Amino acid sequence: MSAAHGSPAPRALLLDLDGTLYPLGVVRRRMAIELLAGWAAGGLRGAPFRGAQTIRRLKVFRAMREAMRSLGRGEELLRELQYSLPAQTMGMEAQELEALVVEWMHERPLKHLRGLHLPNLRPFLVSAREAGARLGVFSDYSPTAKLEALGVRDLLDLELAATDVEINAFKPHPAGFLRACDEWGLAPQEVMFVGDRDELDGEGARAAGMGVCILAPGAPGVTTSAANGIPDWVLPDLGSLAAALGWPVEP
Repeated sequence: MSAAHGSPAPRALLLDLDGTLYPLGVVRRRMAIELLAGWAAGGLRGAPFRGAQTIRRLKVFRAMREAMRSLGRGEELLRELQYSLPAQTMGMEAQELEALVVEWMHERPLKHLRGLHLPNLRPFLVSAREAGARLGVFSDYSPTAKLEALGVRDLLDLELAATDVEINAFKPHPAGFLRACDEWGLAPQEVMFVGDRDELDGEGARAAGMGVCILAPGAPGVTTSAANGIPDWVLPDLGSLAAALGWPVEP
């Protein structure tokens, strides 16, 4: 089956997770409210820091982790560096910071995800599978628990994180994108990456030689192709992507 503009439909879709399959900003706001409410009530348990101080420390962690995108594939392991450098800056132990991040960025948000995933997420993935496409996720963080909470992990055959030892590079470095191709035994031009941040998802996928679809709610659907025929699209939602690829989606 062919996609828009005569481009062949991809043999695999590699998807971003946070901000692409669910609204990340909504989850962060809910976490901030939960943290401050629990602190005010004196009911927080197991968090090394409380209230506004915890929010500040998480912001420092995120900001310094973003700055690590420029490191490329260094010799030091990002899964350790992501905690050790911010912890040193804030005068705390790396293990303390890791516990804080795991609780407030990985574990507590899970209860919100099933009700916040993109409309038609599972039907879209089912349609992709029925069309013969392989499906995977490449995320900055380990995707497993979030995919379980979203109720779609059973439809995926590849889960990658930027901190995996074999990748050890944040987007937009192409290492993770190319790792997916190696795992599938596919050429990059046979894979489309679906994300929400063009400066990271789009640039990384293009650097790897993949097609790109950036989901931007409210955007007027734009489907174009590079000179070599590889798709480079901006679309408002998964339904528009399914239509562009010629994949019917049952609600």
